[in-house]
Amino acid sequence: MVAAGVPGLVTGSMLRPGAVVVDVGINVVDGRIVGDVDFESARLVASAITPVPGGVGPLTNALLLTHLVRAAERQVPMWPPMPPTVAPSVASRGDR
Repeated sequence: MVAAGVPGLVTGSMLRPGAVVVDVGINVVDGRIVGDVDFESARLVASAITPVPGGVGPLTNALLLTHLVRAAERQVPMWPPMPPTVAPSVASRGDR
């Protein structure tokens, strides 16, 4: 996992063959968004690599939205309140 904030910091020569690379870095270089991993050299060595952009960003957004909804649900009390459930007694069934 790389999140250093330095574009191209990690190259393929630094990786063990078959490594799984998760690039979380977001950098703008010459008007393009790039990660902290030199994608072209790393993809030749890694067994799997996340692209930048489009790698972990969508997952991050989905998790943030999920947590936001959960937090909002915990802030708002349920309305109207649910009445307590009461099991009917034998006498109230009308069979006596």
